[in-house]
Amino acid sequence: MAGPIEIDVWQGEIAELEVDALVISANESLFMTAGAAASVKRHGGAEIESDAIDQGPTESGTAIVTRAGSLAATYVIHAVGVGHERLPDRDRLAAAIRTAVGFSEPLQLRRIAFSLIGVEHGTFSATEAAVVLVDELIGATAGHELPEAITIATANAAETRAVSGALAAHRAHVT
Repeated sequence: MAGPIEIDVWQGEIAELEVDALVISANESLFMTAGAAASVKRHGGAEIESDAIDQGPTESGTAIVTRAGSLAATYVIHAVGVGHERLPDRDRLAAAIRTAVGFSEPLQLRRIAFSLIGVEHGTFSATEAAVVLVDELIGATAGHELPEAITIATANAAETRAVSGALAAHRAHVT
């Protein structure tokens, strides 16, 4: 039986992390134009976006997997937490996160890095997105062997505070 998941917060470009998979926010057409997705494309190569587009378009609340180009990671998971209409639908955001985590066992992903899904165009605030992400990561990994560790990569100090606050609130609730 698996123990509690290790979740760390790291501020910087997710593309720099040496993990098995990077989970980035994606739009339904899977073009990598904003936020962490643009960083991953810039660092890992245009073939990541090309591979994603070949699998799309897809609906919000889902995720797809591509190879990671020249990145240290093996895979990029493109989580579509917000649709083109940019409505803040917590259920769709949560479903995309759960789908992304669901690739852990089939792909044998021990270490995963998540960007803060849903904040790119202001659909969710950093605090709202962090609460959903932390809740779903803890719920989706409970009782599973994989992943063993998750890093939440934040783009700035406000996102770092939001994720740290969501993790602290969860820990306070558990104890």
